[in-house]
Amino acid sequence: MSLPLRITYNGQDHHYTILTKKIESDITEIKIELNGEELTISRNTLGEWDILERTVNDEQGLLKEIVRNVVHRYRLR
Repeated sequence: MSLPLRITYNGQDHHYTILTKKIESDITEIKIELNGEELTISRNTLGEWDILERTVNDEQGLLKEIVRNVVHRYRLR
C-alpha cells in the first residue's frame, strides 16, 4: 500500500491512497481509497478517465480533481 496523497479542494484537504500496486501506461483500472471507501478509476473506450462508483451525494468536483491528479502523476493518456 502506498502512502496517503493529499489534495486540496475548495479550501479543504482530502487524503486518498492508491491501492493498485503497479501502474503502467497500458493500465485501464486504478483502485484508490478515499474516506475509507474503495473506488475504481477506469478508462472508458474513448480514453477518458473517470470514477466508476459515483453517487449523487459524492462531491463530483473533488472526484474529478483526484482522477486528474492521478492521471497526471503517472502520465497516463
